[in-house]
Amino acid sequence: MSIFKLEGVTLEAMMERNRNTCSEWMGIEFIEIGEDFLLARMPVDHRTIQPLGVVNGGAFCVLAETVGSLAANICIDREQFVAVGLDINANHIRSAHKGWVYGKATPYHLGKTTQVWEIKITDDEGKLCCISRLTMSVIPKPSTPFK
Repeated sequence: MSIFKLEGVTLEAMMERNRNTCSEWMGIEFIEIGEDFLLARMPVDHRTIQPLGVVNGGAFCVLAETVGSLAANICIDREQFVAVGLDINANHIRSAHKGWVYGKATPYHLGKTTQVWEIKITDDEGKLCCISRLTMSVIPKPSTPFK
């Protein structure tokens, strides 16, 4: 049984939601929704590398927060609540210098007021590049949208 509330949620809808955001600028694409995970990918290109030609550690964090945050938000009643980032950490294990990197978010904890997600980022060969932990706060949906 899926942890996600997917009524009206598709990969295409996720991509549309991220139009005109940092995620779109960085080239992040959502590519798979599983029973208990969300998978996205990010290109290794001029938008995501640092001067040595490898993915910038901050770009790994952007991928981790993007996929983890969206996963957190499709686990809750979106009519009443929103999940917002509370804390993120990342351990950079290996560099990536070509192709794509993939962020797979799976939950450690799905509580009423907090969620904790693990995001493993791998390269095209499946080698672990970064492991991140994202803590999300589940709060009542604001009466006016965030700007």
